[in-house]
Amino acid sequence: MRNPNRTLLVTLVTLALGIGAAQAQTAITGLGQSWPNATDVSTNPNYHVYVFERGGTRYIQVNDASGAVRGAFARTPYKLSGLPIGSDELATPDERLPAPASTAVESVYDDGAVQLFVARQADGTARLMLVPADCKNDPVECTGR
Repeated sequence: MRNPNRTLLVTLVTLALGIGAAQAQTAITGLGQSWPNATDVSTNPNYHVYVFERGGTRYIQVNDASGAVRGAFARTPYKLSGLPIGSDELATPDERLPAPASTAVESVYDDGAVQLFVARQADGTARLMLVPADCKNDPVECTGR
């Protein structure tokens, strides 16, 4: 026999945890900082990814393992754009670049709407590529000329 009070309690706890997790993933301030007060949502141990949101625009920042800012993107409902911060090249389907020398990519972030990949280069730089989740091709193809 089910206990309705227990079912209600489990439902409330699940909702509270889900809401807390969603709020923990986005911050309002700290973009451009090495160690912002935001949750690291990276899927790769070599990078830190932080998400900020303001005025309907979502900002996705990538730092390396030492905290150096490698780059950041802005995602609106209409466009993916690289921001002028960080040390690496940024490419999106809206801001295409020629293919990098090394096209071996690592996935570092996926929120279901966009995916972020990094292609490390021999000179120590990297190409950061933000693509829509429906990009079924190689991210280099989705962001290249």
